[in-house]
Amino acid sequence: MKCGLSVLQSDKKKRSLFLWNPLPVNQRASHLMAASDMMRSVFLSFLILVFLTSFHPVSSHNPSLKRQAAILVSLKQAFESFNPSLNSWNASNYLSLCSWTGVLCDSMNRLVVSLDISNSNISGSLSPALTELRALVNLSVAANSFSGSFPPDIHKLERLQFLNISNNMFSGDLNWEFSRLKQLVVLDAYNNNFNASLPLGVTELPELQRLDFGGNFFTGIIPPGYGDMKQLNYLSLAGNSLGGVIPSELGNLTNINYLLLGYYNDFDGGIPPELGKLFNLLHLDLASCGLEGPIPPELGNLNKLDTMFLQINQLSGRIPPQLGNLSSLKTLDLSNNALTGAIPVEFSGLRELTLLNLFINKFLGEIPHAIAELPKLEVLKMWQNNFTGAIPSKLGQNGRLIELDLSTNKLTGLVPKSLCFGRKLTILILQRNFLFGPLPDDLGQCDTLRRVRIGHNYLSGSIPKGFLHLPELSLMELFNNYLSGPLPQDTSKVPSKLVQLNLSNNRLSGSLPASIGNFPSLQILLLNGNRFTGEIPSNIGQLKKVLNLDMSRNNFSGRVPLEIGNCLLLTSLDLSQNQLSGPIPVQIAQIHILNYLNVSWNHLNQSLPKEIGSMKSLTTADFSHNNFSGPIPETGQYLVFNSTSFTSNPQLCGSYLIPCNYLSSSPLQSHNHGGTRPQVPGKYKLIFVLGLFLCSLVFATLAIIKTRKVRNSNLWKLTAFQKLEFGSEEILECIKDNNVIGRGGAGIVYRGIMPNGEQVAVKKLLGISRGSSHDNGLSAEVRTLGKIRHRNIVRLLAFCSNKETNLLVYEYMPNGSLGEVLHGKRGGHLKWETRLKIAIEAARGLCYLHHDCSPLILHRDVKSNNILLDSDFEAHVADFGLAKFLQDTGNSECMSAIAGSYGYIAPEYAYTLKVDEKSDVYSFGVVLLELITGRRPVGNFGEDGIDIVQWTKMQTNSSKEGVVKILDGRLGNNIPIDEAVQVFFVAVLCVQERSIERPTMREVVQMLAQAKQPNTFNMQ
Repeated sequence: MKCGLSVLQSDKKKRSLFLWNPLPVNQRASHLMAASDMMRSVFLSFLILVFLTSFHPVSSHNPSLKRQAAILVSLKQAFESFNPSLNSWNASNYLSLCSWTGVLCDSMNRLVVSLDISNSNISGSLSPALTELRALVNLSVAANSFSGSFPPDIHKLERLQFLNISNNMFSGDLNWEFSRLKQLVVLDAYNNNFNASLPLGVTELPELQRLDFGGNFFTGIIPPGYGDMKQLNYLSLAGNSLGGVIPSELGNLTNINYLLLGYYNDFDGGIPPELGKLFNLLHLDLASCGLEGPIPPELGNLNKLDTMFLQINQLSGRIPPQLGNLSSLKTLDLSNNALTGAIPVEFSGLRELTLLNLFINKFLGEIPHAIAELPKLEVLKMWQNNFTGAIPSKLGQNGRLIELDLSTNKLTGLVPKSLCFGRKLTILILQRNFLFGPLPDDLGQCDTLRRVRIGHNYLSGSIPKGFLHLPELSLMELFNNYLSGPLPQDTSKVPSKLVQLNLSNNRLSGSLPASIGNFPSLQILLLNGNRFTGEIPSNIGQLKKVLNLDMSRNNFSGRVPLEIGNCLLLTSLDLSQNQLSGPIPVQIAQIHILNYLNVSWNHLNQSLPKEIGSMKSLTTADFSHNNFSGPIPETGQYLVFNSTSFTSNPQLCGSYLIPCNYLSSSPLQSHNHGGTRPQVPGKYKLIFVLGLFLCSLVFATLAIIKTRKVRNSNLWKLTAFQKLEFGSEEILECIKDNNVIGRGGAGIVYRGIMPNGEQVAVKKLLGISRGSSHDNGLSAEVRTLGKIRHRNIVRLLAFCSNKETNLLVYEYMPNGSLGEVLHGKRGGHLKWETRLKIAIEAARGLCYLHHDCSPLILHRDVKSNNILLDSDFEAHVADFGLAKFLQDTGNSECMSAIAGSYGYIAPEYAYTLKVDEKSDVYSFGVVLLELITGRRPVGNFGEDGIDIVQWTKMQTNSSKEGVVKILDGRLGNNIPIDEAVQVFFVAVLCVQERSIERPTMREVVQMLAQAKQPNTFNMQ
């Protein structure tokens, strides 16, 4: 399994450096290729240097080949696992040392000058013996799973020029004697667990050109002395926990090409104007690091700059027109800030620009025509601003446009005809504007389009021919417009990728073409609120994957087609407010997961099919305002439906309506009236007693067998996921009643203290035994989970098991679970700032599972009790990925073995019995509501069956004043209302009833991070 970007190692928070990557795939590849080419050229230079330096005479004091071989073998002995290619490291084979895997010697084959064991699947520690290879010039241990401290005596390798320890799990500080590494040119420590302050000693490296400390946990400030390393051409401190101001001294790094300081750092103040002196800068990344204030106009002096990332900050003011001087700029991302004013006309000078992201700001005015005329523009995203006027008519004429999103503005006028002139456009989003007129016919030939969202405008005219049948199309939204005419049909094309088609609330007319069945992947079809006539074609039954079908508020006539029963995945069917007649086809009962059925306001007749009563998933149905007749069946789901479901059917009778005039009891039923209870014959009593005896015998036998099994199951297997200083015996010592700290549907949790003083949490899983059919799946899953390493995920240390019992050993969280704290006596001490921090951290953990693990990991049981808090109240997601292995043992009243815990279960599970990542999103939305209100998800809401989701919706009516009413009273009056409203908005999005309308966890993280920026989102 691969998690994140590293093949061999699951990542920590660092992966979030790449969560917000605004570049399309082709540009992203070119940027990564440029960086890798630079590293490759540096590495090749070192190999050349290795051979040049190898011609120095070898003194008698140099270690022998045998001695060097022994050092490498001792190095391997500290590895807990490694690639089989390292089997060549054998002391008996020391004469072939220079041909060992990863080893390179000097030209005389006497000294090891290069050691490259990167990507070798190594875990364990790195032995200090490494520093005895004194001739090393190049050392790379990158992309493994090394843990613990890096050998602090690295300064003994005084000839070292290239050091790459990136993508491991090294921890501790970097207080090395840097002054003795005079020849070091490259130091790459990216993506480890180093903490403490940034080492100042690196400023004593006179030859250092590349320094990468990104993706660690360094704290404190950036030392101003870092500005003295004038020979640097690459500096990355991104993805740490740095604060303070960005030192103006960094403006002295006049040779720098790449400067990366963003992501997870949280700086004070703004961008130093002195950065405008970095005339050789190619790539500037200051994204997502808390910057405030204006963009310095001095940045316009960076003539060589090709990439500028300033997104997700609190930058304000206008865009300085001097940025138009960046004639080499290819990528500019200023999104997610508080920038105002108009786009400078000077942007016409950005002739190399391929990507421009300005979304989620406060820009106004018209979109300059000069933007549309940029010759290389490929991606333009300016949504959620206040732009007015028309979309520039020449937009797309450069033939390069790939993605366009101008939604949620106040744009008027026509949709330009030239958007897809280059036949490269894949994303077209113009929704929530005031656009009018017809859609360009040319869009019907734009075969590259994948996502189209142009709803909520004033568009008129017909849908262009071919527009609905584009081969790559997956989403088409044209709802809430004034489109008219018939639905275009094309029997020659089968658009196999279209998943969602929303044409609702337009003025479309005519009959529905038979080709409507030619969408094999369609899941959502919304045609409601139009003027369609004629019969519903039988081809509708060919939509085998459709989940939601809404054809209400039209003028369809004739019968409901029998073939609709072939749509076996339907969960919602709405045919109301039409002119349909005839009976309801009994074939509808074949749709076993149908949850919502509405056929009201038609002319349907005959009796209600009794088969519908057997549809256990059908919780809501409406048969009102029709011509049904006869009795309402009094079985199954008919007993659940609301009484209003049957009104305005004059010939219908039953318990909800007028009584039916027929005898309710059959002759057979009345036969025994006044009779005596029938006696059980004696021979049946004898059979009953014998059966009871046999059952007792079987139970006794099984108990004896189980006892013998327990006696023979004392062999424990311990699987460690990092270096442990304890074994299975110490773990078993924790399993005592007085050590219990928690119980749940997943198991019992014990607290344990190991001999070295380390505290651990041991979970004894319930409902799983290694002899069960779940065994192989559980073991494989646990091995996968053991590789997960993320700052906001509870670390699984080990898995201990025998034939009967499975124990999971986790790092211990002193403050327990969020649920215990929030709903206990300590809840009043949980201030708003802490709650918001916990929400963001838990979201990051889930985001990592969903987006940075391949394949993705579903949690399946997201709840406040599965979010644990360390001594600093930092959130850690726990118990992920295991819910699917838990059997219902009756140990918990609130645990659903497959879908999660009651109060947190997404509504679609009730009728699909399936979970996906959007199910986790729903559950996380419930956790957000808990944090806001301080209430538990179920109970104490005044009415039976009301949960926290329904209660908050009823109480707030999605208004700011309503949100104030539901805030946890223990928070007092010091809560920032705007932040609380924003968090509530995110929670509402997460608990949307339709899973497709919920955001991804990646989007949730981004939105929560914006909670401190009021008015970023508008509640609707």
